[in-house]
Parts: sequence; structure tokens; C-alpha cells
Amino acid sequence: MRIARLLGTVLGTTLLTTTAVLTAPAQAAPAAPRDAVSLDGPALRDSLDAVHEAGMYGVFSSVRDGGERWTGASGVADVATGRPVTPDMRQRVGSISKTFTAVGVMQQVERGRIRLDAPVGDYLSELIPGERGREITVRMLLNHTSGIGDFVAGAFPSLTRNSPASLEEERFRSIRPAELVGMGLAAPATGRPGAVPGSYSNTNYVIAGLLLEKVTGQKAGAYLTRHVIDRAGLRHTYLPRTPYIKGPHPRMYESWFGLLDPPRDFSVYDMSWASTAGSVISTTDDLNRFYRALLGGKLVGKASLDEMTRTVPVSGMDYGLGIYALELRGCGRFWGHDGAVFGAGTIALSSRDGKRQVALAQNLMKYQELDENGRPKLHPIDEAIAAHVVRALCPETPETPVSGINHSRLTESLRFDQLSH
Repeated sequence: MRIARLLGTVLGTTLLTTTAVLTAPAQAAPAAPRDAVSLDGPALRDSLDAVHEAGMYGVFSSVRDGGERWTGASGVADVATGRPVTPDMRQRVGSISKTFTAVGVMQQVERGRIRLDAPVGDYLSELIPGERGREITVRMLLNHTSGIGDFVAGAFPSLTRNSPASLEEERFRSIRPAELVGMGLAAPATGRPGAVPGSYSNTNYVIAGLLLEKVTGQKAGAYLTRHVIDRAGLRHTYLPRTPYIKGPHPRMYESWFGLLDPPRDFSVYDMSWASTAGSVISTTDDLNRFYRALLGGKLVGKASLDEMTRTVPVSGMDYGLGIYALELRGCGRFWGHDGAVFGAGTIALSSRDGKRQVALAQNLMKYQELDENGRPKLHPIDEAIAAHVVRALCPETPETPVSGINHSRLTESLRFDQLSH
């Protein structure tokens, strides 16, 4: 029953995103003074080690401040052999994929092939017929105000019966995007189209991928590879065609709140179930490069970026078009996304100018215990991850020491207790 209650509040909002509670919209914080200490390698190393010491199997991170770069890794990639994680490992990044898809759609907006405020039925009338197709706009898909439910419960039915059995049963299942959309449309609506606060739904971004295919005449993966991934100069990022990950990567362990004991390795998995909502594979360094290219205007123009960073409240997030804002009180506002798939959690955040960045990946998921209401309890891992992110993003100054920056809401935000936003 506890898992069922959890699914009632979690499954409907995030399967490919990990964020549960983000900071409320806040005033922009002042820039750090010029005498701020830049990247403190030993402190970053200590804070990353603390994540592993708190119980995380393996964690790796890339941090940037302008031209300065730090990378680190702590723990193991394989529990059985003790093989260590390394900073260059590939990772399934879950709903960070949504930023890639949103960029692709916005590129087509710039070319005049898509209108943000046009009904999605103008493009995909057979997929979304009738009143829904007329009322839901492209913008509503990208900012999660469409009211369309999530497909996750339909794709993994055992989860609604307090069992993770579907995770194993569907490991090699190939599923078409249109099937996922059908599941989402059949799920209970989460609200009226355009109503705020919105409700996070992976179905929106599967539809966005099909929209991209419709207007370009290309497979979404091929388009995103050429016009987003390659254009951003990413060398280790791709959308997989098989259940296997190419290149060095950790095993990815899923605990499902203790129901999988010991945690099970899901590093081999057919990710067609995530489609353009969450199937991208990348590295932490590539993710920093991607968000730097996006925020620097190399992937879309200023008008498009302004649209992407216009936010609405969505499931506790300050959400734009495929990207969200996170406030660190006393440090500033940062932009990016996070993602969680079975066994893998990732977050990437950047300052608005793209100069200060962190991307962190971990290979153990849903390690928390559940309380009597079926909600994950705060775990020392959650606090340690938040501390590392704050250390990475917030320069140390005499006026504002890192230890004095309020990251209690960040700790809540980074509890990777979802399926996979």
C-alpha cells in the first residue's frame, strides 16, 4: 500500500525526472563578489567522497567555472568486482533528454514549421484527435500544462500493484512512441489544457518527438543527433538503438525502496519506453557543454531562449520549455534539468551565463526508506549530493561562505526518488 500511495503522487508527475520539490520562484540573487574563490578541488573531492561514504555505490561529477574545470569520481561502477567509477563514464540521463527535445522543437519554431501556440492537432490530428487536439498547444506540451496523463503506469503495470516485477519483465520490450502516447491519453487527465500549476508528464515529450518527426520528415533521433548533439559539439552523447550502452559506463542499480534487495542491475535495458522523453545517454562533461551551448545561444536564438526560460509552476518546479530554474538562496539562480531512470540518476545545472556549471551522475536509485504515508524519507545521500552541488555552484566568499548558503530546499529537490523524469 505504501508504494501505491507513493505512485499516486510520484508516477503521475515524474518518471524521467527526479525532482520532487523545487524551490518556489524567487528573486534573483546578487552576483558573487569578484574576490570569490573559484573551484576548490580538495573541497569538491571531499564532498564527492561524502556522497559515496553516505551509501551511494558510485558517483561522478564535472564542474566548471569559466575556463576552469574539475572532474572527480568516487566509489564503484560494479559492486561485484569493485571496478571504480571514473569521471568520463557514460550514463543514462533520463529527463535531461527533454531539454534536447525542446531545443529541436524550438529550432523548428525558428524555421516557421511549428508555431508554439498552435493546437497540436494542427500537426498530429490522428494521434490527438478531437477536442484535446484543438485545445492543447505545442507550448502546453513543452511546459507540462497540457493536462495529459503519464504513460508510465501503463508501461509498467506492476508498479500500481506495489511490485517492481514489470521492471524486469519489460527489460527487452520494444515499444513504439505512439503506443506510449496512447497510454498517456488513456490515463486520467491531470487538469484542463493550459491550467496552472501544470502536472509533469513524460507523455508530453513523446508527443513532442513525434511532432518533430512530422515536420522534419526525419526520425527524431536522427534529427536530434545532427542538429542538437553534433551542433553542440558533444562527443559522447547519443540516443541508443539497442539495450546496451556503448563505451565505459557503470552498472546501474535499482533498489525500488528496498523491494529489490540487493539492488538489481538495470544497465542493460531497452529504453524505447522512454523515447524522446528520457532515453539520451551522455557524460557529465558533455552535459555541461550542452547547457553551455544552449544558454550561450549556439543552439537556438535569443527569442527562443527567452521562451524556453519563461517558467510556470509545474509539480513543484519552476518549469520553462524543457528546462527549469532552481534557486540557491545566497548564491543565485541556476538552469538545467535532472533525470532518473532505473538505476541511474543525473542532474545538470548552469548559471544563466553558462559560466558556473555542475553535472553529477549516480548509479544507485530509490535507496530511501518510505515513511508511513509512502513518501521517501530523507537519506544522508540526499544531503551529501546537495552539499556537493552547492560546493560546485557557489563560490566561497568572506561575506557568503558555502557553509552559510541555504540548501535545505535543494536537498529536497535532489532526492532522486522518482521513477525517471
